[in-house]
Amino acid sequence: MTPSPAELRDLALTVARAGASLVRERRTAEVTVADTKSSSVDVVTEADRASEELIRRLLLDLRPDDSILGEEGDDHVGTSGVRWVVDPIDGTVNFLYGIPEYAVSVAAEVGGEVVAGAVVNVATGVEYVAAAGLGATRDGESLRVRDVAPVAERLVLTGFGYRADVRAHQAERVARLLPRVRDIRRMGSCALDLCHVAEGSADGYVEEGPQAWDWSAGSLIAVEAGARFALLRRGPERLVVVAAPAGGWDEFVRLLTECEFVDPEAE
Repeated sequence: MTPSPAELRDLALTVARAGASLVRERRTAEVTVADTKSSSVDVVTEADRASEELIRRLLLDLRPDDSILGEEGDDHVGTSGVRWVVDPIDGTVNFLYGIPEYAVSVAAEVGGEVVAGAVVNVATGVEYVAAAGLGATRDGESLRVRDVAPVAERLVLTGFGYRADVRAHQAERVARLLPRVRDIRRMGSCALDLCHVAEGSADGYVEEGPQAWDWSAGSLIAVEAGARFALLRRGPERLVVVAAPAGGWDEFVRLLTECEFVDPEAE
C-alpha cells in the first residue's frame, strides 16, 4: 500500500536531516572537488557523493521497492510507484566557498506527481517541509507567501547556469528585468529560492535550466504555501523554472514574457 503524503514527508525529512548532518560534518574539513559536469565551474564534491550515497542507502533500507532519481548517482528503478528525487547538496558552489546557502533536498513522487518534500539548509539548520494538501512549514511553523505587490515592487530571485551560452542569455534577460522590479537576488540554490518564495522573503523566482532534483521538493513547499509553480518554455528545448504567489502569477509571467525569459503562451 502506498504511504500517505504525510508519511512520505516525514521520511523525506528524516533522510534529508541525515544527509545534512553528513554535509555539515564534511564542511569542517577541507572541501575537495571530485569532478566537474557541464563545465569547469559546475563542480561535484566528495560530500555531494557521500550525501547521496547515504540518502539512497537509508531510503532503500526502509523502502526497497521504491525508485530513486539522484543528481550524482545512477537511477534506481523500483516497482512500488513511489519515486524519490534527491539533491544531496543544492548550492554546491556555496558549499565549496563556505557561503551559508546550500541545502539537502528530498522529494517523493507518486504517479509522477510530487506529494512530499523536505529541504534542509545545511548551514543554518532551517527545515522546510510539505505534503500535498497538508500545507508547508518552516521549523514546524506554517508558511504563507507574501501578499501580492505591484510588479515594480517585487523582489525576484534568479540563478545562472554553468554553460557560457546559457549564462549570456540569462544575463541579457536579467538586464531587461532589473529596471522593472524592485530588485533581483542571486542566492545560489534553486531549492532554497523556492522556499524563500514560500516563506514570503521574495516575490518570485525564475531560472532557466534547473533539473528535477533541484526543484521537486521546493516546488511543493512553494505551492502548499500559496504559490504557483510551472516549467515554462523558451524555445523548443529549454525549460524555465518559475514560481510566484498565485495572486500575482499572471502579471509575473507576462513580465517574463516581455523580457524574453519565456516564450509567449509558454504555459
